[in-house]
Amino acid sequence: MEISNCISEKAHDDLLLVEQAKLGNEKAFSSLLNRYRDSIYFMLLKMVNNTSDAEDLTIEAFGKAFRFIDSFTPEYAFSTWLFRIATNNCIDFIRKKQLSPSPIDQIQEDIDNMTVNIQSDLPDPEERLINDQKIAVLREIVGQLKPRYRRLIELRYFKEYSYEEIASEMKLPIGTVKAQLFRAKSLLFNIFAKTGNR
Repeated sequence: MEISNCISEKAHDDLLLVEQAKLGNEKAFSSLLNRYRDSIYFMLLKMVNNTSDAEDLTIEAFGKAFRFIDSFTPEYAFSTWLFRIATNNCIDFIRKKQLSPSPIDQIQEDIDNMTVNIQSDLPDPEERLINDQKIAVLREIVGQLKPRYRRLIELRYFKEYSYEEIASEMKLPIGTVKAQLFRAKSLLFNIFAKTGNR
């Protein structure tokens, strides 16, 4: 790969990290994540004005970037490419949110559908088996995390605890819970990116 002499030192470092990441170097992925996570997160937070959505969108942006890292070319700075992925993903998210029906419309639609198709909520045996397999794979991936991160993910996503309930259960300040959960999701996403399970 040819690297232009006109680029900044940071952009040059990024290109070297990207080349290592393309070869599957885990530390290179981690360095790129740590280098840009906060700036991506705050950009997305301005767009969606919701911390939870911004966290999820940040993880999604890195997941997409890492999944398609082989398609990156040094024609643009890595940061420009990454921010474009994050922005486009966020715009798609906002569009989908705007297109989804309001809670009142949804409740009315659910009531209308109840009489038409009472059994629609019950998965058939094949769907149940597929769901069980997906859950087993997900639990196996979550099992690769350190115990404290694994516990956070299990409480938040398997038991559907609120941040407050997790803080109470783990005897931690709510800010620590949010920070560690964000870190846990980052680690999870790295695993997904490498295994192609995303």
